[in-house]
Amino acid sequence: MARAGLTAERLTQAGAELADEVGFDQVTVSALARRFDVKVASLYSHVKNSQDLRTRIALLALEELADRAADALAGRAGKDALTALANVYRDYAREHPGRYAAAQLRLDSATAAASAGVRHAQLTRAVLRGYDLSEPDQTHAVRLLGSVFHGYVTLELSGGFSHSAPDSQESWTRTLDALDALLRNWPAP
Repeated sequence: MARAGLTAERLTQAGAELADEVGFDQVTVSALARRFDVKVASLYSHVKNSQDLRTRIALLALEELADRAADALAGRAGKDALTALANVYRDYAREHPGRYAAAQLRLDSATAAASAGVRHAQLTRAVLRGYDLSEPDQTHAVRLLGSVFHGYVTLELSGGFSHSAPDSQESWTRTLDALDALLRNWPAP
């Protein structure tokens, strides 16, 4: 019999909170059982194993990020949209470092295709419509933006920019200016 009050959704949310507190790599069914002061076995009627729990957290993080991005992009275009999208990723990573790490989890093809990850690509492509890029350049630009956003945020969160001037906000602003200039002047193949 399932313990009253425990559901897959509640465990996923608690796992996401735990990830933000201790790091995504530390989230296990055992750690979650300790959080609820229950036996590990009592969680298996809700989640299959630690990998299932981690996948659920990744899906939650992708959904949260996509919702934030959609809200931030509404009514924006060009550099304004680019900046809004970039700031969603950076702000989310700062507020929810464990969930942000979860959003990077490699998913199997079927799970990825059914996830909010698809919305992320669509939202990024919506930003790129303001730059008039066609395929395959649009795909190259989606990959570029994802790489820059993720790389910058990852380095910043790990303290990589805390040892020198100028501060990381100034560099972030300059990075977004450079991306905007590059997208407006995309090189011909």
